[in-house]
Amino acid sequence: MSRRIADLLNLYLVTTDGLPAEELVGYVEEAVKGGVTLVQLREKNTSGKDFFAKAEQLKLMLEKYQVPLVINDRIDVALAVGAAGIHLGQEDIPADAVRSFIPKEMILGVSVKNVEQALEAEREGADYLGIGAVFATSSKTDAELLTEGALEQIIESVSLPAVAIGGINLENIDQLAGKGLAGVAVISAIHRSANRSEQVKLLKRRFNQ
Repeated sequence: MSRRIADLLNLYLVTTDGLPAEELVGYVEEAVKGGVTLVQLREKNTSGKDFFAKAEQLKLMLEKYQVPLVINDRIDVALAVGAAGIHLGQEDIPADAVRSFIPKEMILGVSVKNVEQALEAEREGADYLGIGAVFATSSKTDAELLTEGALEQIIESVSLPAVAIGGINLENIDQLAGKGLAGVAVISAIHRSANRSEQVKLLKRRFNQ
């Protein structure tokens, strides 16, 4: 990976579950044209075969724009398609176990919601953290909101770059600017937009102001 990991995290798109491959690739490409810097493919209820097919098509498109693809949870899919990275949740295989067998250059991200989890992820070899949920979100029904002050405490506790995730949109993204985050991870605010490319530009402008 030629660019620093922190630079890749600035506008991090997490895909919407369950879309047909053609629709998925089309909407992600619109977003990438607006300035998305990294894409995470998240498919919670898709067969391994279909997940692989989507990942393969998405990676092919993203290579044209030199935007890295990270796979959520499915280490087998990430390895099979040669993805740039893998993102783990707290219920997944521990980060140190995954780090022990994935290629050295593969990015490893871990979702955290408190300082203890963040410190553990750092010890176990994570390259970056996803911190959330920072705001209420409909994209993930089991997402637990961070306690007050937790975002700042996590950022201060580790040396890893981090993205905030959960319910981020044009109305609240400015609340995250200047907090020491490398970037923001967005799902619905991009997917549901009528003009995804323009939406990404606006989100980046407000976060990076």
